Amino acid sequence: MIDNFENEFFGIGIQNGKTPENLGVLWRSAQNMGASFIFTIGNRYAKQASDTHNAVKAMPYFHYDTFEDFYRHLPKGAMLVGVELTDNAQSLETFNHPKRCVYLLGAEDHGLSKIAIEKSQFLVKFKSELSVNVAVAGSIIMYDRGIDKPRFIRA
Repeated sequence: MIDNFENEFFGIGIQNGKTPENLGVLWRSAQNMGASFIFTIGNRYAKQASDTHNAVKAMPYFHYDTFEDFYRHLPKGAMLVGVELTDNAQSLETFNHPKRCVYLLGAEDHGLSKIAIEKSQFLVKFKSELSVNVAVAGSIIMYDRGIDKPRFIRA
């Protein structure tokens, strides 16, 4: 019998994304890097030329009007990992990704909402001299997840 709480998966999405082009690039990366699903909170997805693989048709896509709606519908047993440049965020370089998680990125100009930061079980950041766009940040997070390093298992 399969124990669904042992299976690894991750989803990735953006809260109040600023530009549709970044969304398309993130979806393309998510499909290539093994995401189980993609999502948006606030601003909706629209067909993007930058999503050349049409990932939104190839994998589950969810939209939530508010953070609260999103949070109520997190997959059972999944941990919320916020990606935000804050003092209390853990360094991605030493972060052990949860086996089952959802990565949440914020818009480039505003970042994650206060409630998203408060509700995240983990906050991660990575070294960068200057800011990077949200699609690049998400791709870095997913690449790091693919590196062979220990996973955190929720008790």
